[in-house]
Amino acid sequence: MSATAPAGTMPASAPISDAFRATMRRFPATVTVISACRNGADHGMTATAVTSLSMDPPSLIICLNNRTYLHDMLLEVSEFAVSVLTDNQVSVSEGFSGKIAPEHRFEATDWVRHERGMMVLGSAHASVVCRRMGAVPYGTHTIFIGQVIDTRVCDDTVPLMYENSKYCAPQHALLSPRN
Repeated sequence: MSATAPAGTMPASAPISDAFRATMRRFPATVTVISACRNGADHGMTATAVTSLSMDPPSLIICLNNRTYLHDMLLEVSEFAVSVLTDNQVSVSEGFSGKIAPEHRFEATDWVRHERGMMVLGSAHASVVCRRMGAVPYGTHTIFIGQVIDTRVCDDTVPLMYENSKYCAPQHALLSPRN
């Protein structure tokens, strides 16, 4: 299916946005929880719009809807964390997606306070702590650029993925036996 228009013309917004939404549902994405702390108050939310940006300096980007509370926090605080969930942490993802009230989200599992102040999931597949270097608004979202200041990875876990409204695991994890 193609939803492109001839050069020099703009397609109707509804058909291309519907086609784009359907296409993006088929892009598997790693499930993360982004967290920050402002004035002693912790907040976090599930996100899949996270990717590396540069190795020099080490940095990543996260994209947040500009109507979220975490978006407003990240405009004010200088640092945030990204915890990559494991394939056994679907309940964490769902909790930080809204099934648990924001003030109770960090009570479950093994969240630990990083020396920089924000909460990081101790049993995460990986975690990255960043200093916010930029915020670029675009449409309904803001692209936050984070320079990496700390990172941790666990070689014995499998990341949680999300595709077509379903949780999944990378194909190599499904084919090889796990201890």
